[in-house]
Amino acid sequence: MTEHPNDYIKPELMACCGAREINDKDRVIVGTGFPTMAANIAKHTHAPNAMMMQESGSYDAIPRRPALSVGDPCLNPGAAMIGGLVEIMGMFLQRGWVDVGFLSGSQVDKFGNINTTVIGNYDNPKSRLPGSGGANPIGSLVKRVLIIALHDTRRLAEKVDFITTPGYIDGPGARKKWGLEEDNGPWALITNKAVLRFDNETKEAYLATYHPGTSVDEVVKSTPWDLKVSDDVHETEPPRADEIRVLREVLDPNRMIKIYEGRGYV
Repeated sequence: MTEHPNDYIKPELMACCGAREINDKDRVIVGTGFPTMAANIAKHTHAPNAMMMQESGSYDAIPRRPALSVGDPCLNPGAAMIGGLVEIMGMFLQRGWVDVGFLSGSQVDKFGNINTTVIGNYDNPKSRLPGSGGANPIGSLVKRVLIIALHDTRRLAEKVDFITTPGYIDGPGARKKWGLEEDNGPWALITNKAVLRFDNETKEAYLATYHPGTSVDEVVKSTPWDLKVSDDVHETEPPRADEIRVLREVLDPNRMIKIYEGRGYV
């Protein structure tokens, strides 16, 4: 029988959900925070041969603490390769050798499009955001995109105000129309309330699992589009003992992940 500790916090559950989406031998491009923790939980549990890379140039890093940025020096000791932007974004990503990319955004819509450019009208926005960074090429070129987001009507939208990073754009066939691989794209949207997946036919996000402490009705009411619900929707599996041990003892002994509780990930 699988042991599930009951003292976990919501950000730990989200990190574990991300880890479960990674397969052994996957090449995974990550940033910091949730993505790095999730990828390394996978590497220390069910996917020991997964390879993590940061756009700054480190490949197969084994940091002893959560990286504070993609250029954090803690990523260098013991890494298989230290290169630069050209090696990661060019040699690996543009060549089509990256399986999974972790992304987040200020706004995510039902087709998995991500906005990190502006809120409101582009010429007269309510707020101007940091922009793409490496998110656009990652979302365009990796095989599977995993998205981390808060589940509320500010962060989720039926249609984003600006497509910084393409998901399925406006539905079936759109990626191919714009020169992208049709079979690549958003794979899962992991929020603080649920895990949403994307329908093969409509390309819209639907509810796959709801987290402990929430319900189908709560998730649907918190989603600003007509969220479809899977026929086999069920409760998300809580963090397993081995996942929590790796997260707390190996990857994040100082519990830096708790900062996300103050950012609304509860």
